[in-house]
Amino acid sequence: MSGSEQYGDRSSTGYERPRFWIWTQIFLDALAWVVAVLLSLFLRYEMDYKLVHVPGLVLVCVVAVAAQLMVGSLFALYRGRYSFGSFDEAKALMLVTVIVTSLVQIVLLIFGVSLHMPRSIPLIAFPFALLFMAAVRYLKRMYVESKSKPSAHAPHAVVYGAGFLANTLITQMVQDKDSPYLPVALIDDDPAKKHLRINSVPVSGNITNLRQVMRRSNASVLIIAMANVKSSLMTRVNEELEGMDVRILTAPPLRDVFGNTTGSTLDLRDIRLEDIVGQRAVDINVEGIAKYLTDKRVLVTGAGGSIGSELCRQIAHFSPAELIMLDRDESALQATQISMTGRGLLDGQDTVLADIRDQEALSGIFALRRPQVVFHAAALKHVSLLEQYPNEAWQTNVEGSRNVLQAAASVDVEVFVNVSTDKAADPTTVLGHSKRMAEQMTAWMGNHTDGRYASVRFGNVFGSRGSMLPLFTEQIRRGGPITVTDKDATRYFMTIPEACQLVIQAGAIGAPGEVLILDMGQPVRIYDVARHLIQMSGRNDIEIVFTGLRQGEKLHEDLVGAGEVGTHRGHPQISHTQSVQLDPESLDRHEWKVRGNIPTTQEIPVVPPPEKGTTSNPSDPPDVDADGERGETA
Repeated sequence: MSGSEQYGDRSSTGYERPRFWIWTQIFLDALAWVVAVLLSLFLRYEMDYKLVHVPGLVLVCVVAVAAQLMVGSLFALYRGRYSFGSFDEAKALMLVTVIVTSLVQIVLLIFGVSLHMPRSIPLIAFPFALLFMAAVRYLKRMYVESKSKPSAHAPHAVVYGAGFLANTLITQMVQDKDSPYLPVALIDDDPAKKHLRINSVPVSGNITNLRQVMRRSNASVLIIAMANVKSSLMTRVNEELEGMDVRILTAPPLRDVFGNTTGSTLDLRDIRLEDIVGQRAVDINVEGIAKYLTDKRVLVTGAGGSIGSELCRQIAHFSPAELIMLDRDESALQATQISMTGRGLLDGQDTVLADIRDQEALSGIFALRRPQVVFHAAALKHVSLLEQYPNEAWQTNVEGSRNVLQAAASVDVEVFVNVSTDKAADPTTVLGHSKRMAEQMTAWMGNHTDGRYASVRFGNVFGSRGSMLPLFTEQIRRGGPITVTDKDATRYFMTIPEACQLVIQAGAIGAPGEVLILDMGQPVRIYDVARHLIQMSGRNDIEIVFTGLRQGEKLHEDLVGAGEVGTHRGHPQISHTQSVQLDPESLDRHEWKVRGNIPTTQEIPVVPPPEKGTTSNPSDPPDVDADGERGETA
């Protein structure tokens, strides 16, 4: 509890109100000793007030009050050091009372006979004085907390978890009148906490009683107050509350609770899809990564994209000699720069505006900046669009990758990491075939240069630009429907930070020409993702429409292609395989189109004009399918 909460609002009354509280406390403590001494005398004389020697009584009371003032000031009881009714104040009060009792006892041992006062009076008065002073402080605490308690009209919240984090959050909520939620019940799966109460909030059941507890307490919010919550538990909670209009929030980790400097009482967030699907801890070899990044010139293509920008942020932690962020999208570059430095002036050497299709410009940049490590994340990646415009995929994903590879070889780049996709394994789409060729060219370069050229292959990531998650969210915001290709379609998912950590780790352990495949756990049904998002939004009227698989689209993605054998060595979350090599100088667009069953001429779709009396809305979102591919820019 803050000082302003203890003493009231200082801003409006200066220091008058704190002084009022201090003098009130001093008066009440003095009164407690007077009452305690009187009571002890009556008990000592068995209620015969005629035996009381008034001058001696007055002198003992004066000594006790003076001692309380002196010793209490010495231990800062009247300086606002302790929160009202806290254990710290109780310990200090106990010590002060013992010392005061001892002082009064010494006075009576010396002058008790002449004062006509029994020498046992301090010992009898001690528990009464302590009880009275403690009771006053506790009543004061109850008064302060009642004034700061959130309104009964605030949304009722049930807290899942009755541990230390829940204790911290509930204490904050009940002591903040501006708290957005009023805690009314706890649930915990530990039988030992069945009858526990935290700040008068009772444990009312476990996860099997969750629906009943939410209904019985008229709660519209569930706060999950546990650290490192497993995705299986999040899934169970989501399933238990399916069909109910309940907002699910998660509490921050303890380090964030104690490190909160924003001044806000709570820092809760809505449950995210990655909480349900799961986030795994990534084990990285910091020394191995630092060995190839620290004090090196590092260039990242597609630095304005989802993966590229996160790579830049993580690489910066390893103190490279120079970080060169290359992209053709100036706004995306600025956003990346702002996220890293807080500045978006674009006037330094860290940002480079260039298109990987421009071989001459790219070669000039590499010759001038001479990077030692390259992360190639620039690519076109939308399946449907590239099916319509395969030549764009060829020019960016194939020829653009060749340009980057050749520019890197011309300056003897030491480590080259090509960011690939699971669609390159047994490709069936234009995107997959173009990225497969980039892998093969990287493998050829790894076997014909002195540098370590390798590709890193992984599936979809949460939250990338244009990917499934934000598009589903937009469809929900517009009232639906959510469009999914097939009810049984599955995809691999991981978070952007997790993927980038493993990409950087792969750069430390990849051998020349290898394809490194990230372990993405179990594939997730797109239908389940859509259903979870609808549940989390609380809008259970949103419809899910199945549109059917498109040309070349797989029902289930593969990370390892036919004929490839993934082996683990050096890292449990990264497997290694070999790729067929392709000489960058022998690219054949016709052969690529034949192999990928790609039309030999690029057709531009003709959109018929709207019928008479109808209007089209260009802002309507496109149908969203099961592909949640990453959002790098070229």
